[in-house]
Amino acid sequence: MSTQRIIYAGLGGGVVYFLLGWLFYGILLADFFASNAGSAIGVNREMDEMLMWSILLGNLLFGFLLAIILGSWAKVKSIGDGVKKAAIIGLLMTAAVDFTMYGTSNLMTLGGSIGDIITSVVITSIVGLVVAWILSKEKQTSE
Repeated sequence: MSTQRIIYAGLGGGVVYFLLGWLFYGILLADFFASNAGSAIGVNREMDEMLMWSILLGNLLFGFLLAIILGSWAKVKSIGDGVKKAAIIGLLMTAAVDFTMYGTSNLMTLGGSIGDIITSVVITSIVGLVVAWILSKEKQTSE
């Protein structure tokens, strides 16, 4: 897998991850997550205080993580394979973080944690589709 293709896939995946995060967490499920916040107060920033550069950077880094894993290590064979492997990555990463945070903090209810895991699996699967699609373009052009 070429470095250039991994860079394209990482950028594409990161941008899609950012947009889907905004759609799912900021719009579609905002009320669900607000109603499943834990008892900790003053944790979330208000919309006008959010650091978009930091959110975008984190999402781009996750896009690159998926591109490297799917393109170099997992060697995805198809777009469907990329979706499946990305879903597993999203499930394991988010469940590990959410259950640890649930066990050690009051940031979110158990229902909110499970909702976050499910949401993350959906988003990561879609990002995996995009990353695998971009990575597959190299195979098509080199054949």
